[in-house]
Amino acid sequence: MRFVALKLADARLIELERHADERGYLARVFCEDEFAEAGLTTRFVQASTVHTDRAGTLRGLHYQLPPHAEVKLVRCTAGAAHVVIVDLRPDSPSYLQWLGMALTPTSGRMLYVPEGYAQGYQTLADGTEMLYQMSTAYEPSAARGVRYNDPAFGIRWPPARERLISDRDRAWPDYQPIAAAQPLTGVVVATPAID
Repeated sequence: MRFVALKLADARLIELERHADERGYLARVFCEDEFAEAGLTTRFVQASTVHTDRAGTLRGLHYQLPPHAEVKLVRCTAGAAHVVIVDLRPDSPSYLQWLGMALTPTSGRMLYVPEGYAQGYQTLADGTEMLYQMSTAYEPSAARGVRYNDPAFGIRWPPARERLISDRDRAWPDYQPIAAAQPLTGVVVATPAID
C-alpha cells in the first residue's frame, strides 16, 4: 500500500499495490504494521457495507462526537461514488476545508478519514456499494452531521439528474464555525473516468 498525504491535515489516500498475473490480481487492503509505520490508526472495531440503488443519491456528511469520534477507512466495492470529507477540528490547519474525490472498485484507492472529519458521498452509478471500517463502534447519541449544501463549506458536488437525500441529511442546521476559522476552501482531486 502507498499512503499519500492530502491537502487536508491527517487525511490519506491509500493506493493499493496490485500483484497481477493471468488470473487477475491480489491487493492488500489492510496491514497493521504498514498502517502503524505510516502513523495511522491500526484498530478497527466495526465494518459496514452500504448499498445504494440509484445514481445521484447523497449520503452524509456524518461524524461522531468525542469520546466516540471515529477514524473511517472508506472503499467503493461496486459502482462509483464521489466521496467528500470536511475537517471540523478547530485546531487543525485545514479547519473547515473540504476535499472530494471519486472512488471506484477498479481505482485501487481507499480514503483514510481522521477523527474530527465529517464524511459523505454522492453515488455516480446505480448499484453503488461502499465498505466502511471504523475505529469506534457506532454510538447513536454521538452521531451528528453537517448539511451537504451548508454555505460554511461551499462544497461542489457533481451534477445529478435527480438527487435523493434523506430528510435527516437535509435538516442538519447551519454549521457555526469558530470565530478564528481559516479561510474556507475546497479541492476536488483529479480522478480517472468512471468505469
